[in-house]
Amino acid sequence: MDRDTLKDLTAFLTVAKTQSFTRAAAELGVSQSALSHTINALEARLGIRLLTRTTRSVTPTAAGERLVQVAGPRLEEIDAELAALNNLRVKPSGLIRLTATEYASQMILVPALAKLLPDYPDIQVEVVVDNGLTDIVSERIDAGVRAGEQVAKDMIAVRIGPDLRMAAVASPAYFAAHGRPKTPQDLTAHNCINLRLATYGGLYAWEFEKGRREVRVRVEGQLVFNSPEPILQAALWGLGLALLEEGQVAGHLESGALERVLADWSPPYPGFHLYYPSRRQPTAAFSLLVEALRWRG
Repeated sequence: MDRDTLKDLTAFLTVAKTQSFTRAAAELGVSQSALSHTINALEARLGIRLLTRTTRSVTPTAAGERLVQVAGPRLEEIDAELAALNNLRVKPSGLIRLTATEYASQMILVPALAKLLPDYPDIQVEVVVDNGLTDIVSERIDAGVRAGEQVAKDMIAVRIGPDLRMAAVASPAYFAAHGRPKTPQDLTAHNCINLRLATYGGLYAWEFEKGRREVRVRVEGQLVFNSPEPILQAALWGLGLALLEEGQVAGHLESGALERVLADWSPPYPGFHLYYPSRRQPTAAFSLLVEALRWRG
């Protein structure tokens, strides 16, 4: 492919994206007449019409749409690779956008960033705290942090933390007044603090496992929150049983403010992973962040 064809393809893709010669010309920094001449020359060279032009709109033809689908992603990959190469010769810099749960932000991201960022003042990190399953591609987020079992198969996943366990807990006062559940099924007779799932809107079904036996319990109670932190606070106030990450309640278990039940029903599961699209070309700054987060335990 010669350079003129590559340049013409870029012009065509810009027109197809904006659906306007006026907007495309402004984005490319050329005149409308020069842009129109470029597209006409490309169509003549290929021997097929790529755009349907009317007085009100410009839309790709079937051939043009095929070219958008095939050539567009490849040119984006070339641009990303050139940007990555440029980052190799300059000081790591730029904005990295991440999404993570509140717990992962506190326990994983902040400690790692505290070690990384002072040495690289030109790197900026924005963390979007979200307990749901964010579509990082559509939201233009560079990477997400979730438990390993929640990471989509088409993503690159880098382990950044140890295995996790859930803990069913309540205050000593709650257990003194209501007794202790001996099995997961006993939870249906207790006042449990529910979590509403951000992604699907339903209530989280408490999950337990012992050996090969798996149990999901739809618990009920007076309180529902959409974030783990207020659930923890409610449990500390004696308002019911809570199911939370073991690390989130470890200090309170040690102090005696909370007590644990059903520990033998809570086996470990895959810990937090950083995930991002497999086609993403990492910048120097992003590569540094991945290495700073990588779990080496």
